[in-house]
Amino acid sequence: MKCPFCGKIDSHVLESRVVDGGITIRRRRKCLYCKNRFTTFERVRGTGLWVVKKDGKKELFDKEKIKRGILRAVQKRPVSLEDVDELVDDVEREMLRKRLQEVTTKQIGRAVLRKLKKVDKVAWLRFASVYLEFEDLKDFGRAINKA
Repeated sequence: MKCPFCGKIDSHVLESRVVDGGITIRRRRKCLYCKNRFTTFERVRGTGLWVVKKDGKKELFDKEKIKRGILRAVQKRPVSLEDVDELVDDVEREMLRKRLQEVTTKQIGRAVLRKLKKVDKVAWLRFASVYLEFEDLKDFGRAINKA
């Protein structure tokens, strides 16, 4: 494993732990060259899950795309990166549990909204304003009243 600090390939595994309900292995490593410690995660790559967009186009499910949207919503909010990663993993697991080849952006958006609301209501409102395409203050008011 390549060290993110010095770029050398030699590292030693200090600890391994199963996380994310058994679908990921977390490893703490120590670089044998610079002695810095870092964490790596191993998981099965490629879910084979397709996302159907509003216009009917299809693209492969991309956790990083979901994460970017959530990160914009939680910007300057007291939400940790670990919370965001956990939320994204939860959404992915929920979509995979459906055992479908395809899910819609609507299904993904609803899952994000449901989970984000439990984490931070301001971030939830920010995400909702983009996802639900709020057009004016009345839309914000309706969303706040429903919350």
